[in-house]
Amino acid sequence: MNLALFDLDNTLLAGDSDFAWAQFLIGKGVLDREVQEAKNIEFYEHYKAGTLDIFAFLDFQLAPLARHPRAQLDTWHREFMDVVIRPMITAKARTLARQHMDDGALVAVVTATNAFVTGPIVREFGIPHLVATIPAQEGGAFTGKPRGTPAFKAGKIERVEAWLESLGLHMGSFEHSWFYSDSHNDLPLMGRVSNPVAVDPDDTLRAHATAQGWPVISLR
Repeated sequence: MNLALFDLDNTLLAGDSDFAWAQFLIGKGVLDREVQEAKNIEFYEHYKAGTLDIFAFLDFQLAPLARHPRAQLDTWHREFMDVVIRPMITAKARTLARQHMDDGALVAVVTATNAFVTGPIVREFGIPHLVATIPAQEGGAFTGKPRGTPAFKAGKIERVEAWLESLGLHMGSFEHSWFYSDSHNDLPLMGRVSNPVAVDPDDTLRAHATAQGWPVISLR
């Protein structure tokens, strides 16, 4: 068996679902534009620079989930999928994911973006597994806080290993393993697979991939 892992934002998607979800809620008037847009942009810049405080960001990103009923959130998300996300999905991305699944690999998306935002996106690709930051719930309602380790930087390794363990597997169970990502934030997990692939990479990841002889591809 082989293992194929995909980052989501700016990798399988030609855009960032995390950033776009907040911008979508701002556009709907759910979040205050004057205050929230500046914060959203600031957090995104810190992410790209590798200086993101993941817990401060999650306080920002998960707070709207705690303020609204799940039915309303689901309605907004369906619109978000139609208006924002599907235009971000390229034929190349769909084909690559499908190729690994058709080849019989165990395939998952591994993303720091929370599972509420990303679950429907991963299902759109037909990918069977999602390893994501989990928004905590109580009584069926979101609390605005994460549960467990966020799937960010080295946290992705911890979350992937726990997921594989739940299946009775480990990283050494696979003849070949891939991780596709655009971001230098994913270098820890990229270093754990046999076939790391840089996808439309940021400058730091591109330089590292070039120095290591890793493939660099585009899904745009």
